[in-house]
Amino acid sequence: MARVKEAEKREALREADAWRTFSDVPSLPSVLDDVPHGGALPAALRRVEGRLRHTLFPPKNMRAAFAEERVHGHFFLFVPVSLGVGAALWFAALSDPSVLALFLFSCTAFWPAWRLRHRENWLALAAGAAFLVPIGMLLAAFESARLDTVLLDAPVTTQITGRVLSRESDERGAIRYRIALTATHDPILKRAPNVVTILARNLHEPIPIGGGIAGRARLNPPSGPALVGLNDFAFDAYFAGNGAVGYFYKAPQQVAAKPAGLEERIRREIATWRNNLTEHIRSRIGGDAGAIAAALVTAEQRAISPETVEALRQAGLAHVLAISGLNMVLAAGTFLVGARMLMALIPGFAERYPAKKIAAAGALVMVTLYILVSGGAISAVRSWIMICVMLVAVLFGRSAISLRNVALSAILILVVTPSAVTNPGFQMSYAATLGLVAGYAAWRERPVKPESRGGVLPTAGGSAGRFLGGLVLSSLIGGFSTLIYSVGHFNRIPAYGLAGNLLTMPAISAIVMPFGLVAVLLMPFGLDAVPFAIMGKGIEWMIALSNWVASWKGEIVTGRIPPTAFLLIGFGGGLVCILRTRLRHAGTFLVLIGIGIAFWPGDHRRPEVLISEDGRLVAILRDSGIAINRARPPDFIYAQWRRALRLGEVIKPTMRKTAGLTVEEEAAAVETTKKRKSSRHKANRERAKAAMLSALATAAKQADFICENKAFCVAVSPNEWRIVTLEDVAFLGIACDLADLVVTQVPLRIAACRSGAKLITARHLRRTGALEIIPGEEENAPFVLEASITPAVETLDRPWSRHRTYDWRTGTYATSNAEGDRAQSRPQGEVEEAAATSSNDF
Repeated sequence: MARVKEAEKREALREADAWRTFSDVPSLPSVLDDVPHGGALPAALRRVEGRLRHTLFPPKNMRAAFAEERVHGHFFLFVPVSLGVGAALWFAALSDPSVLALFLFSCTAFWPAWRLRHRENWLALAAGAAFLVPIGMLLAAFESARLDTVLLDAPVTTQITGRVLSRESDERGAIRYRIALTATHDPILKRAPNVVTILARNLHEPIPIGGGIAGRARLNPPSGPALVGLNDFAFDAYFAGNGAVGYFYKAPQQVAAKPAGLEERIRREIATWRNNLTEHIRSRIGGDAGAIAAALVTAEQRAISPETVEALRQAGLAHVLAISGLNMVLAAGTFLVGARMLMALIPGFAERYPAKKIAAAGALVMVTLYILVSGGAISAVRSWIMICVMLVAVLFGRSAISLRNVALSAILILVVTPSAVTNPGFQMSYAATLGLVAGYAAWRERPVKPESRGGVLPTAGGSAGRFLGGLVLSSLIGGFSTLIYSVGHFNRIPAYGLAGNLLTMPAISAIVMPFGLVAVLLMPFGLDAVPFAIMGKGIEWMIALSNWVASWKGEIVTGRIPPTAFLLIGFGGGLVCILRTRLRHAGTFLVLIGIGIAFWPGDHRRPEVLISEDGRLVAILRDSGIAINRARPPDFIYAQWRRALRLGEVIKPTMRKTAGLTVEEEAAAVETTKKRKSSRHKANRERAKAAMLSALATAAKQADFICENKAFCVAVSPNEWRIVTLEDVAFLGIACDLADLVVTQVPLRIAACRSGAKLITARHLRRTGALEIIPGEEENAPFVLEASITPAVETLDRPWSRHRTYDWRTGTYATSNAEGDRAQSRPQGEVEEAAATSSNDF
């Protein structure tokens, strides 16, 4: 009997030890303790080495670590991680993976994952990931097929008719309409997008949401990445449902609209409510303060001036403009505390009724209305889900502030919109939330010494100290958690972001958001003037402080980092936040490897020539700066180039205007659809050739482009490549004879110059996107033979890039470049004639 009891006691002890935390496990003796003291290492170093080894790699406590992670429910946190990895893999593939193969693989992986779900080791995690990763890929495939957004294939001018879905106004009075197209004509688009976004610059009476709209507009496809690895706006447009962007030539006209369905009417009412709320707030608070106040409530940021937006970015306050956790928490917290205070003022109410639960129910309704008028951004949805879980927990008397809520909200978002995993807002929002929850959990569990009594004003000092300390700690954790995403997506870091947040957060937390909530609640009674005025003063203070911080010029431009480094640092940081045992050091190891890759001085050759997707902007990178072919480069493109490649000072072109470069053709007349006649012209070969040779000779001595007004620009690169950019294709033949690289923004039907020069046209760029031309390893190497050309669009086989291969003449998707192959064999005279005629095709 005694032996049986002893065996049961040992078995119970082993089971208890399996769930024991590391702080309870006895320390293991060092394997170096038996080494004689006269060894190669001093005794102190041997002890340190032994303790470090057993701390990082405990041989007998790995099972206990996995058991502790399971006790805290951390294995559940890997469910959204696996789903997100699967979705990211699907979106990163060069072609659509087989849905059938993914389904069969997930079915096969389900049984091992189910059988090993109670295991407490890495094998259980691997089995779960093997099942969930293909599930995430299937969800991504389903979302892409469900949306099936039609993206415009080429720029076109047409007459459009549609219904207004939403509208936004900027600080200059221009209105951007989001329109559901119903018809196009002059010409009729064979493959018309369903939804377009068009800007109306001319002053006119705003067309109401849900009303019909008509006008002549220039439509363009959504642009691709400015450089390889940068944000693909066509991808964003595909999953946002926007098939084209453009502008009206004149003020649009209101026309009769077709009756909408129930769902469309609900969306129209919400959009109308949101637009009316935005206009009301901006009428109460003028200037940038009113535009920011509207952005904090309805997320419409278009009316904020670019200078103020840039100041907020450089001060590290761009996150304030997005409807995110900060806005949601401040709004819900203000309502919850305010409602409880009001109910406490009613005699006997708090004793008879559950005031806390009533306030939580009201806050739940309030944040739901907030998400409806805020546009439904990913960060806002994530915050709304987490706050709803927290408030529901309050209704049931439970605490719900944990990482499980973060995981639950991520699962819901990834199931509905898995494309969100590629969104910078999604990544930064969850990184900051994980960091804050994990950081404060570690802070609560730290060893604390008994506090000393006494001191000057201990109560006030302690409260102020805790407030300031919490603000500093939150800013540090949030900034550090999102650092890699700022570098990876935006290629820059606000150096004084901590100072900007410390200076402005008290005003935002105590003035802006509370009085904004009070003003919105009082709007139905017409009593919102005073709260909005106080809110506006707080925002003006925030703008002044952000301008002050931005004047310190503390922006750090980091440039592009290798994708491997970005993934390792991001995934490793997530492991450090999710896990709480020694297993989290695996994440630390990944972060260190990623940092090493990011700073490794490998063979990172800079490009020598950059070409934008539309062919209008060409840049040559030099040690002294960057030479461009336009006096005023488009900031949307150039700003991305500058941050990604850490470019230096801009070298603007030298402009010339030589007379007599072209001659008009006598009988050349082309009938248009409206029976108008437009004459063509051709180059005066002698004068044009002399002007181009003179410009090339000057460019060889200077660092800038030499441009003939509305004709061409020439430059000579550091590797002595002769580069010509054409605005007028009448000079194509001469450029092909004299240059190594010819770039034109016209969609020509020819693919190459007979002389052997590299020809890049808008038709070519349509399939490749922006180009980076990197010189060969040999100095002064021949351009065509040795240069490496890197396209920004890496594949044409995905739904968001397939429109680039569409041929509107035949109504099919091109699979080869046979037309370009035929053009290569044409004589030079025929090439010039083809260039002259094809310029009128679009």
